[in-house]
Amino acid sequence: MKKALFSFLGLIVLGYVGLIGYAYWPAGEPGVPAKRLAQPGDQFIDVGGLTIRYRTYGEPGPSKPNIVLMHGFGNSLQSFRNLAPLLAECCYAVAFDFPGYGLSSKPVEYNYSNSGQAKTAIAFAHAIGLTKPIYAGHSMGGAIALHTGVKDPEAAGIIFIDPGIYETGVPKAMAMAPFPLPRISAKLFGDREWRGQFLMRSFVDPSIVTDAVMDDLARTSRTDDYWSGTTAMMSQFTPGEEEPLLPKVNVPVVAIFGESDRNHPDADRKRLQAAIPGSGLVVIAKAGHYPHEEQAEVAAAAIKDALSQWFPSPEKQ
Repeated sequence: MKKALFSFLGLIVLGYVGLIGYAYWPAGEPGVPAKRLAQPGDQFIDVGGLTIRYRTYGEPGPSKPNIVLMHGFGNSLQSFRNLAPLLAECCYAVAFDFPGYGLSSKPVEYNYSNSGQAKTAIAFAHAIGLTKPIYAGHSMGGAIALHTGVKDPEAAGIIFIDPGIYETGVPKAMAMAPFPLPRISAKLFGDREWRGQFLMRSFVDPSIVTDAVMDDLARTSRTDDYWSGTTAMMSQFTPGEEEPLLPKVNVPVVAIFGESDRNHPDADRKRLQAAIPGSGLVVIAKAGHYPHEEQAEVAAAAIKDALSQWFPSPEKQ
């Protein structure tokens, strides 16, 4: 009996050592400074000692709403490649990479919780000179938009896109984060094939996840701070801290959902609308968790319609 027990424990130890070996085995080419991976249109700004990558769409103006576009977990500003240009005529739109994502800094010592990211998002919006920003966030970015919309006294509105408030869609195991799981998670999200398969499950039409999309996302894991920063970020995953903020919302809100998003059933959509009296709800057909990518024109029309109600032109008043 003892022999069998020791053999079993030995297998567990070997398996654990194997996991550590897999997690820390060198992966691919050495990383490079993020700015060497920049593309046309990319801009960088220092916010609280962090380098933030962003892109702008349209021209700022006194009568134009300022919209801050915030991506979801494991993504980057590329998620708004279809939507942002459609907002350029009516608005001044700015998309950026959160710390830990895309080509922004990936610090080890940083608060990667949604509230911590919201603090950076507010500082970023003010650093680039946005007045009365409307915070628009997808998935994780939607949860962060709730923080920014409540905590920034200058906020003028919130646009939710399949927000991760009741359900994040992130694997539950990430909330546990025992060693070496954070490093394994970083390795998986840095693997192009795994990342592509994971992403495709969120679309009605997975063909939208093209090689160009994956090339763009892959830039994240090519930066020289990816492994240390992403491992630190994965160890801090903390879902479910947003619901207490819902009664504190005092700016106009619209929530946009993909009809076929498995993470956000109809009950959750109505629950969110009921939690914020007067908020708008738009459900887009033929779209999954990324309606702003699959049905960008419909999503843009929904946003423009909401803005026209929030800020009617003088002739409509």
